[in-house]
Amino acid sequence: MSFFRLAHLSDPHIGPLPRPKWRELLGKRATGYINWRRGRHRAHDMDALAALVADLRAQKPDHVALTGDVCNIGLPAEFQFAAQWMRTLGEPDEVSLAPGNHDAYLRASVGLMVREWKPWISGDAPGTGFPFLRRREGVAVIGLCSGVPTLPFVAAGKLGAAQLQRLEQMLDATRDDMRVVLLHHPPVDGGGSIRNLQDHRDFATVLARQGAELVLHGHAHSISRKVMAGPDGPIPVLGIGSASSIGRNPRRRAAYYLIDLDVNARRLHISARQLGADGQFHSIATQQWAERPGGKGAPVALWL
Repeated sequence: MSFFRLAHLSDPHIGPLPRPKWRELLGKRATGYINWRRGRHRAHDMDALAALVADLRAQKPDHVALTGDVCNIGLPAEFQFAAQWMRTLGEPDEVSLAPGNHDAYLRASVGLMVREWKPWISGDAPGTGFPFLRRREGVAVIGLCSGVPTLPFVAAGKLGAAQLQRLEQMLDATRDDMRVVLLHHPPVDGGGSIRNLQDHRDFATVLARQGAELVLHGHAHSISRKVMAGPDGPIPVLGIGSASSIGRNPRRRAAYYLIDLDVNARRLHISARQLGADGQFHSIATQQWAERPGGKGAPVALWL
């Protein structure tokens, strides 16, 4: 049997926020900066994030999936600092990043993101843009970008027709692999439209035709397990909380997933590790997903 261990974390919202120049606080950044100073920074603890990274590295994953919101308001200095932090997770070819709305905060932020984070958002074939494809030991990691610049107080995401078309082609070309799709926004409908993935129905249509073995996302700052329809059965859709959160609600406290993919049996073994009151990370849930008998379709859930 061939096993591939994937770790999934999201929404680290790295701080402290660099001191911005006045000209950098035009438009949406001004409201974001005020929100950060008025209390948002207290919800994200860098000691908790450091403890999560240490615990994650101790599990020796083969690859790390990071589903966005590494930054807060898309300042130039944030991208440079974030690039240094991402190297603590592993080498760039071992870490795949699907950017979020706080990374693509403004149009100017998108250019900074592409320049500073290229090693983490590039596929095996250079210069392909989003989505990118990385194939590792029978696992196909496909990274999308749902983060787009929006108006103040709007955190919606969008993939767009071009990404969705390329996604469909990639899913079709990697049917013999275990396909893991990364994006920031939850692809299952829910919540207000100002936070939704606007084209989630188009995304669902692609997966219903082509299938996938796993979808990972962030954005909601809480642990969730849902499914989407695939051509051969339900596709697991896992959301994870902020990697730096110290909130009182257990569902929103710092956590990450460990996913062991049995490539030969096309089976997933999923566990979550979360920050406890003792400052340590503990396993909180375990679930196994196995392929439907007789095919290579999407897994079905088996509770342990």
